[in-house]
Amino acid sequence: MTRTPARTFRAVVPVLVVSGLMAACSVFPLPEAPRVMDFPVPHTRQTSDNSRPQSLRIDTPFASEPFNSTHILAKPEPWEFRVYGGVRWRDTAPVILRDMLVGAFRESSSFHDVTMDTGPGNTDLTLATEITAFHTLSQGASTRSTVAIYAQLIDNRSRATLCANSFIVSSPAKDAGIESVVQAFGATGKQLAEEVIDWATACAPLPAQPLPGNRSGQAALM
Repeated sequence: MTRTPARTFRAVVPVLVVSGLMAACSVFPLPEAPRVMDFPVPHTRQTSDNSRPQSLRIDTPFASEPFNSTHILAKPEPWEFRVYGGVRWRDTAPVILRDMLVGAFRESSSFHDVTMDTGPGNTDLTLATEITAFHTLSQGASTRSTVAIYAQLIDNRSRATLCANSFIVSSPAKDAGIESVVQAFGATGKQLAEEVIDWATACAPLPAQPLPGNRSGQAALM
């Protein structure tokens, strides 16, 4: 009986162990985790004096690429987007914009109750938005954050659009550094939230619908 297989096995095992250790440890440095930035919830000017009795649901905004991502974007040319390296938003732009608006609406007390689309409850109204800009713009030596949305306030019972409007807000950054850029986005978010809250609070409800065949809305006499 030969012992060659046993000797071969004993010789191969150390080689496999060493190979496994070498595979687990790379001579190349691991990439550093990117910095994660948040889009702050702005402090509104004051509690609204025209609080509406309805409840409001704020949907996650619709966004196409490249806005539907966690990238912090720059647009140095009208036809080009670039990505700030080594840094990202904590979530996609639609999610952080939704969270910012929910926080601002709640702080303003402009509606009886404010929820987001992940909540289980029913509401009277829905704020639906679409992101059309969420990036910085270069203007000579200056950098500005720009956020633009198209917004609709919808009656959830009739599914009718009560009001619709476009908003575009821009704020300068102190310099081109990422800290200044994120602070500029915070200032932009604060102004955007104030404008959207004022607009949504002032949006008139649908008029009462008259009974069929009666223009005055009163019951027809027989």
